[in-house]
Amino acid sequence: MNKNHIEQLVKIAGQDRICTGQADLMCYAYDSSLDSQLNKYMPDAVFTPNKAEDISPVLKYCNEHNISVTARGAGTGQCGGSVAAGGGLVIDMSALKRIVEVDTDNLQVIVETGVVHADLNQQLASLGFSFPPDPGSTKMATIGGMISYNASGMRAMKYGTTREYVLGLEVVLADGRVITTGGMNCRSLKTASGYELTKLFVGAEGTLGLITKARLKIMPLPEKKGIAVAAFAKLGDAGKAVVEVFRNKIVPSAIEILDKSAIKAATLYKPSIKLPDNAAAVLFFEVDGPPPGVAYQAQKIAEVCKSIALEVSWTDEPAQVKTLWEARSVVGAASGRVRPGATRVYIGEDICVPITNVGAALEGIQQIGEKYNTIIVTYGHVADGNFHSAPVIDLDNPDEIERVKKVGDEIHEMALRLNGTVTGEHGVGIVRAKYMEREHGPALDVMRTIKQALDPNNILNPGKMGL
Repeated sequence: MNKNHIEQLVKIAGQDRICTGQADLMCYAYDSSLDSQLNKYMPDAVFTPNKAEDISPVLKYCNEHNISVTARGAGTGQCGGSVAAGGGLVIDMSALKRIVEVDTDNLQVIVETGVVHADLNQQLASLGFSFPPDPGSTKMATIGGMISYNASGMRAMKYGTTREYVLGLEVVLADGRVITTGGMNCRSLKTASGYELTKLFVGAEGTLGLITKARLKIMPLPEKKGIAVAAFAKLGDAGKAVVEVFRNKIVPSAIEILDKSAIKAATLYKPSIKLPDNAAAVLFFEVDGPPPGVAYQAQKIAEVCKSIALEVSWTDEPAQVKTLWEARSVVGAASGRVRPGATRVYIGEDICVPITNVGAALEGIQQIGEKYNTIIVTYGHVADGNFHSAPVIDLDNPDEIERVKKVGDEIHEMALRLNGTVTGEHGVGIVRAKYMEREHGPALDVMRTIKQALDPNNILNPGKMGL
């Protein structure tokens, strides 16, 4: 972007809304992905709107002059989706953080897309409700980012992903037009009217339009929670246990797994957490609902797992549930502890496979780590086959960086061989674009046709998703 374009954008948006300082731009040059840490994708300028209507004239100008535009929320993504792959303008949506309307009687809220997930749920909790998708980055992730990458989290098996809760959107298109999907004035929980444009923008990673507001479905908070914890001698046994629980007609709100290295990471991070150190894997089954049902489900899960597991226990006491669940919640932050002086990196971290292939995937990840002499801490949402593999490496060692790139590639290829997907909830962005052709075949051409129709000059998040 040349100096003249920046001057014109300043006139349109205001001097205090456009940033070009190199130190400031560096903050937008990366997300959590290893790829962005290695490459630093510097934008030419950053626009920070404080109201949604300011975006339309900026996008219109950028479209007329073929200036690339990348939308960004909190930058917590792990696939390079919110970095400017080819320079251009980054639009920082984080200041659009109004909770516009809370309508618990109709089970919905309207929010601007810079609202942080945890902030929304904190306000809803005081009313006895929640927005169910629950990413691990809840204290930072914005609603716009969650929608753009169809985020989910630990409770997706029972409650679904973000997609299931988006009722309507306000979107600024590449040419500056503003549309409302799901009905201009609609406040119903479903509609069969017209094309399903709302879901088209969910998971589109900012390649089709910029989402400025969202109408979201909310749910009452469950009355009670319980947890069953089972330890296994083999990774494959953990996969069998998940299948057996479903065969017994139990649908937990979450089933989380920690492999041996993840168990070690959690206990190193917080020694007060007591987990079996002789297990190849531990499963955490969370159940929720009315108190009698919670106790029944937790006890039933323990009975089902008893013949497969090394040991199993369950509780519905709130304090004990919180303590046990903490072991799962700290693993992401704790992964680097398994190797002093090393760093957990985000690559190959989000595959998803069929439930019946859970055991094979877990064993495959372990074998890939051994092949490349790389420690991999594995945990994740085993209820829907979604794993987070956390390689731990020395970022100052070029050889380890090259090896971990091969680790990531082999994990992705394994997911496809096991009839899975290269990403369950983190998105495609830059880092997984090369797998799109293999995963989608001719359907990718249809995606490209839609992209061409809505963004013919390819200004919106170019270089992403293999589009």
